[in-house]
Amino acid sequence: MSKIVPFIAVRPTPDKVSLVTCRNYDDYSPAELASWLDFNPFSFLHIINPAYIHSQKITLDKRFKGVLHKYQDFKANGVFIQEEKPILFLYEIKTKNLSFTGLVAGTSIEDYKNNIIKKHEDTLQYRVEYFKDYLHQIGFNTEPVLLTYLDNQELNDWILNKKNEQPLYHFSTTNKEKHTLWRIETESEINWIQNKFENIPELYIADGHHRLASADLLFDENIMNKNENLNYFMSFLIAESQIKIYEFNRIIRDLNGNSKEKFIEKLSKNFIIKIKNQELWKPESKFEFGMYLDGNFYALFYKLEKKNPSILDNLDAQILFNTVLQPILGIDDLRNDERIEYIPGNQSISTIKELVDEGEFEVGFMLFPSDICEIKTLADNNLIMPPKSTYIEPKFRSGLLIYEL
Repeated sequence: MSKIVPFIAVRPTPDKVSLVTCRNYDDYSPAELASWLDFNPFSFLHIINPAYIHSQKITLDKRFKGVLHKYQDFKANGVFIQEEKPILFLYEIKTKNLSFTGLVAGTSIEDYKNNIIKKHEDTLQYRVEYFKDYLHQIGFNTEPVLLTYLDNQELNDWILNKKNEQPLYHFSTTNKEKHTLWRIETESEINWIQNKFENIPELYIADGHHRLASADLLFDENIMNKNENLNYFMSFLIAESQIKIYEFNRIIRDLNGNSKEKFIEKLSKNFIIKIKNQELWKPESKFEFGMYLDGNFYALFYKLEKKNPSILDNLDAQILFNTVLQPILGIDDLRNDERIEYIPGNQSISTIKELVDEGEFEVGFMLFPSDICEIKTLADNNLIMPPKSTYIEPKFRSGLLIYEL
């Protein structure tokens, strides 16, 4: 049984929503960031990057205080307004080729503790601690955890019908996306949706493992404060059929002392190797891997007799780690080894070719993306994917809705 609740949201005024909201901070190059901060005084980037104006390094404590003060300035200046009562929202994101629609709600920390909300990725404690301190000091969150659930036809039909109503926001962004937000405010609508989720036995974290772990830790540390808002975290709930799962491809800086010939010889122990020359080849199914090395693409087919009955060991990202990255290239720590970097699968594989051709990296690997069934099976068995196994869309627009703690 999954518990969701309405919440009192803070949000931009309709006339400024397209100016305020932004992509995730890490998605901006330094040049883009500087441009937005220079020319758009309403951008939410000013809140999450308050030291930019002074071009100085500051302590974390000062940075957190700067975020809070800037947020308070935006509220005082009428850039943000607050809902009068707890409500839910329906949010749609449209890209050139894809469309995503889901509900925005408060979701129970207790459900996370009781494994009703299931995870498939591990977390780094220092990142959990950092974001917990961030939440504690600034007192708000604008990055919901992306949760997914088994498609429910009644919910799907209700969402389709709701989208015929007049939206609260409808705007486009410079990355050619269209965003639409509807308020769900009547008691009957909210109760109906809550009842539907009470009959959904489990939710799965698609994106936001660290954010949820931080909210859980913050709840534990403030359990005596009786702050009802800490019992929940903001989530974007979207049906399984709506999410898009990409792979994370890998690029490696060197061959760990191996010559090209020796490296390919070692690969042949576990893979059938076919050279594709200049063809921009990428895997077409599980147990296939693409490789770009020394000006050529290669297709690597995992030898069938090598397949392992273990759920985790049959994961493509784990196979690559077990057979190539660790034993041949000497990469033990996928999170922290500076010799490896990751390219989301929604980017062209020509990006990998360019990075290798420029000489900073020696070899690139392309993977076939996991599917939702694979992710759920791992989560149901309390198994954890290797770091950077999946890149999942949609991505929520920062500054669109704010959950105050």
